[in-house]
Amino acid sequence: MQYAENILGTIGDTPLVKLNRVIEGVDALVLAKVETFNPGNSVKDRMAVKMIADAEADGRLKPGGTIVEGTSGNTGMGLALVAIIKGYKLICVMSDKQSKEKMDILRAVGAKVVVCPTDVEPADPRSYYSVSRRLAEETPNSWYVNQYDNPSNSIAHYESTGPEIWEQTEGKITHFIVGVGTGGTISGVGKYLKEKNPDIKIWGIDTYGSVFKKYHETGVFDENEIYPYITEGIGEDILPLNVDFSLIDGFTKVTDKDAAVYTRRIALEEGIFVGNSAGAAIKGLLQLKSHFKPEDVVVVLFHDSGSRYVGKMFNDDWMRERGFLEEVIKKAEDVIKVHIDKPMIVARTEELVSHAIERMRKYKISQIPVMDINGFVGSIDESALFQSYISDKNSAERPIREIMGKPYPIVKKGTTIEVVSKLFSRENAAVLIDLENGKFHIITKYDIIGSIK
Repeated sequence: MQYAENILGTIGDTPLVKLNRVIEGVDALVLAKVETFNPGNSVKDRMAVKMIADAEADGRLKPGGTIVEGTSGNTGMGLALVAIIKGYKLICVMSDKQSKEKMDILRAVGAKVVVCPTDVEPADPRSYYSVSRRLAEETPNSWYVNQYDNPSNSIAHYESTGPEIWEQTEGKITHFIVGVGTGGTISGVGKYLKEKNPDIKIWGIDTYGSVFKKYHETGVFDENEIYPYITEGIGEDILPLNVDFSLIDGFTKVTDKDAAVYTRRIALEEGIFVGNSAGAAIKGLLQLKSHFKPEDVVVVLFHDSGSRYVGKMFNDDWMRERGFLEEVIKKAEDVIKVHIDKPMIVARTEELVSHAIERMRKYKISQIPVMDINGFVGSIDESALFQSYISDKNSAERPIREIMGKPYPIVKKGTTIEVVSKLFSRENAAVLIDLENGKFHIITKYDIIGSIK
């Protein structure tokens, strides 16, 4: 009989799959190393086992201990599997930009999940780096994994992922392409492959908002390169020790939109349901296609499963809200598809200004049409409220009719975006669309900007 002693015995030996439609125009053999076949559905299973085994061996992790780690989700899942089998507790610290699916999955396998804000400096006590360290210091009998600087991370890929790729391609691989986050995969695989053949090119996929590409090219850690981004699993605002820049031949950056669009295309065109970093890797590969020759064998690594992004990249509303969905926006109603079914917020002429202020706060809006029994007769927005307050500190108790501006122009359903756009001005911050049957909706400048591709 053939069986594994436990789930950890199924990690590794993931397949290489030839890509066809999604890499159209690339004149080389392109193979995907599909890491979603690991039991935790990601490449991170490999290094989770290695890091824990090494920590056990040198006494950093003791029986019955608690594992603490900052993770985008995949490392946490790998650690959770090992923790279950070996009897450890696990605390995963995540940034709030990570998908809800990742958080739910970690809780489902017994991890405690702590969520931290994304848009803070690494040294900020609220960052997931700082919170991870603090929790490890405060928790008795705990071990802080620190996958970014833990050498067992890259060693795991040197010992498993690299040799697998070399053997599966019979040593014919010429290029290896992978998204870079902690650096363990690119450095471990890159080290093994270059030892076998120094001519193999190692390319890293970076994202806008990350420091890797510029640092590799200039040696400058430019904080101006750091800003929030949506793409998950790649890019950093720090320089992890596991990123061995000497092994990397170059980086290419991929936008959030392209990463999301190509994540969906991989599923639709190849039938491979993988995650956000895979989309970035494919778009990066296409950006590098001039480097490839017909006889080349290019291996691109797909980190994780698309199941962790069902509420994001695979959700039309989420994509549409960010302008990522490849839709033709031609008519007025097209720009408000996301919220066209929601009721429009209005104010009445005799209501107090304070009521409008409260409504803006509650619904997080900046302008409101004003009505009376005859229809739309005015409008009120943040600028009017501000000017009213400057001139009269008690304006909140005045009726809205005393400070309202002109009513917003009304267009019919089917009006082109070009016509609607021309109705906006400094004095006019919105347009109303007549959806027929007595139903109206509001189009704001934000809606128009959101429709720009």
